[in-house]
Amino acid sequence: MTPHWQAAWQAIVHHPLFGFAITLGAYQLALAAYEKTRWMLLQPVLVSVLILVGVLLICGIDYDEYRRSTTLLSLFLGPATVALAVPLYLNLRRIRQLLWPILLSLTAGGLLATASVAALAWSLGIERTLAMTLLPKSVTSPIAMLVAEQIGGVAPLAAVFVLITGMLGAILGPECLRRLGVVHPAAQGLALGLSAHAVGTARALQEGEECGAFAAMAMSLMGVATAVLLPLAVALVA
Repeated sequence: MTPHWQAAWQAIVHHPLFGFAITLGAYQLALAAYEKTRWMLLQPVLVSVLILVGVLLICGIDYDEYRRSTTLLSLFLGPATVALAVPLYLNLRRIRQLLWPILLSLTAGGLLATASVAALAWSLGIERTLAMTLLPKSVTSPIAMLVAEQIGGVAPLAAVFVLITGMLGAILGPECLRRLGVVHPAAQGLALGLSAHAVGTARALQEGEECGAFAAMAMSLMGVATAVLLPLAVALVA
């Protein structure tokens, strides 16, 4: 590569909006591939992450530079999260009709999601720090990182566990639910939002508006319950 082309390449790669562009481009490519094939292994979040990692490694961009170039994208996360209230509002009547089954399902599912991790960590002899990092795996990254830090876990590692949980839930969740005979949109949405947080909610929205609405509600309530109750439960047990 000539010095002229090398300088041009470096200018493009290190442009302040390069990370923003490749993030959106990677996700759109991954989404198009999934919609065309419907292969569960081509889950858009998983594929876009792999594409992004490859591009960053090839271009020699470190995480700090990538994070700075996606600041604008991060600003959109707040409005995007608030926008999840739209399908909730459109299905408010349906949610009121199923209020008690919803509350019972969320309570049982939330307790099982947390207790199963604690039981597995205890049975495998996992050290306390790692166990505390795993406990909030079923909520969104900001909440999981905060809760993990409060209860003695490692916040950055908690974000990794959250990402893995979300991707596995989005890839395997819908098919597992169908094989178990869970076909009602509300039930599918509750399960995906409760167990796979934002990634599961995004997957639920692909299944339909009602499924996405219940997933958004489950994700929100699970996040609030985890942030409030998990530190209290750990403090009481300790």
